[in-house]
Amino acid sequence: DGQMKTVVIAPEDAWLPEDGDLGDVDLLYLEEQGVPLLELARELHEDLPDQTVYVDGLDPDEILIDLIFSAVRQEAPFEIAPISELITGLDSEALEDRRRQLLFDEGLEPQLPENGVYSLLLLAREEGYLED
Repeated sequence: DGQMKTVVIAPEDAWLPEDGDLGDVDLLYLEEQGVPLLELARELHEDLPDQTVYVDGLDPDEILIDLIFSAVRQEAPFEIAPISELITGLDSEALEDRRRQLLFDEGLEPQLPENGVYSLLLLAREEGYLED
């Protein structure tokens, strides 16, 4: 429906490296500010039941969703599909070029995940899937 939500996720202990080396990740921040996985799963069930979530395909989205829902022993309430399944008039390379151009046109930092999502929403709006 064109809405975007962002959350910090409290990690499961099993996700943490055994040697404790998290690089530049602030584990205390994730633990204090992160949403518990059960709460996240509940909200995703409320927001996205039986829907298709379109992704840019640049990240391991399906693997990450599997990690989240496996940890709470539930099935994901939605399906993940590449944006190329929604916008079929352009090949994957042309879609990625257009997405990058939208990021540039809007003055958005491409490395920020929320900007990647926003660019997909702009693409969907251009193609008539969302209203202005």
